[in-house]
Amino acid sequence: MDFNKLIDERYSVRSFKNEHLKQEVIDKILEAGHKAPTGCNYQPQRILVLNTDEAIEKLKNCTKCHFNAPTAMLVCHNKEESWKRVYDGALSSPVDAVIVTTYMMLAAQNEGVGSCWVMHFDPAKMRESFNIPENIEPAALLVMGYPSEDAKPIDMHYQFRPMSETVTYDGF
Repeated sequence: MDFNKLIDERYSVRSFKNEHLKQEVIDKILEAGHKAPTGCNYQPQRILVLNTDEAIEKLKNCTKCHFNAPTAMLVCHNKEESWKRVYDGALSSPVDAVIVTTYMMLAAQNEGVGSCWVMHFDPAKMRESFNIPENIEPAALLVMGYPSEDAKPIDMHYQFRPMSETVTYDGF
């Protein structure tokens, strides 16, 4: 698909068919995340794939924003494998996880899979439910599946601030 068409047509899907993704589709989405750039190519991302009824039921105890999606991917980052900026100690791994998530979200769209980026989840419940070690930090949840027939973007999806409010040149 043409990239501009892909980003124009992508929206946060909140209504899904009750059909788990096939492994070959999951593999394509994961491959995109695997190819995403990370700080010094350290690849600190850790991705938890939830594609069974049992896993999705556990997920529902961690977030109300599951939208009854049949599949989800929790993108995490390993804080111990992160590139660190020497000036202030900032870690690249949270940003790396976001880039990986974005690549996967766009790859899902390219495969006809709808997704919704969710930040509204309880990290402590995620840790407990899915045995996530302390050095692995949950960053973003992608709930996903094939959009239902009534799926549509929220009205706000088409509202954009003028670029003059969000972009500056040569300083603020």
